[in-house]
Amino acid sequence: MNAYANLVRELKSLRKGRGVLAGRISERVGPTLRATCGVTEGDEPGAIRRKVSARLVELAGRLPEDLRLATLAAFAIDDEARQPLYQDRVHWAAVVMDRDPRTVRRRVDEAINYLAELAVEVPRARPDGQPGGRRTTELHAVLTLDQARPQVIERHRVVVERDGLRELALTPPLPLDRPRPDVEVLYGGTLVDGSGPTLALPTPVLKGHSHDFAIRFRPPTTRVMPSYLLYVPQHPCDLLDLRCRFGTTHAPLHVRALHGAHRQDGQHRRDGVDPVHHVRRHAVDRAGEVHLRFRDLIPGLVYGVRWDAPGDWNGAPDPRVGEEQWP
Repeated sequence: MNAYANLVRELKSLRKGRGVLAGRISERVGPTLRATCGVTEGDEPGAIRRKVSARLVELAGRLPEDLRLATLAAFAIDDEARQPLYQDRVHWAAVVMDRDPRTVRRRVDEAINYLAELAVEVPRARPDGQPGGRRTTELHAVLTLDQARPQVIERHRVVVERDGLRELALTPPLPLDRPRPDVEVLYGGTLVDGSGPTLALPTPVLKGHSHDFAIRFRPPTTRVMPSYLLYVPQHPCDLLDLRCRFGTTHAPLHVRALHGAHRQDGQHRRDGVDPVHHVRRHAVDRAGEVHLRFRDLIPGLVYGVRWDAPGDWNGAPDPRVGEEQWP
């Protein structure tokens, strides 16, 4: 039996019962699915659930909306669809999609076939594109726009996946990545000159150990801040906790949060995924602030906020992320 057929069989088995929340998960994830999701022999149950869920979310993001929803429900990945029985999750999806449960079951079967095809064709994202891999377990970011000069303060906690990590490449959020921003290390290392901002760690960090650090990014001048703050993670990230403070004078009524949208390629063309399915509106509170959380971020996809900027905040769109096609 080939990899595609094995994956279809193993996915159909995993969707039973509690899905990714099943007890003895190590026995529920077959060998082909393990390879597809990067599950290793020494992984604890929590790590297995996280890896399988993240891979299925990554692949489902390439499917049409109805098949994506069917996937997240079938495997109990969606927070609102974590019922203990598969038939209950099918019923939940049927209500959300306004379809008959039999139709939803067919959608799940169809989605599983596509997921297996994609898993065979699309290589799994590496945890790091260069030696010295790491995973961000927490990234807390605060954007302040009620001061003379915009700034983003980030607090990171990373877990090292290879012994002896000495440096971390820093990735400023858009639009603070260009031109070269002012970068200040608040704690956790020293800044190293190079082609891009790099953090030299106080001491080498061993595999499996964590390291905390904090960074402040500011535009190099007092130029107007465009009306977006976007993260495109280069490494897996478990949590992005994002706060935006606009102040009470020029605060927008709401922001649009992007949960894993796709960037354009070099010719500024979409890759076929409708970004509308990744956008949610959130109201700004009376203090002129908004607080958002993004979980299980996938490297290469876009997360963050956009807003309708009043007055002199109306910055130019960034063609690298397809502003003109996003609502």
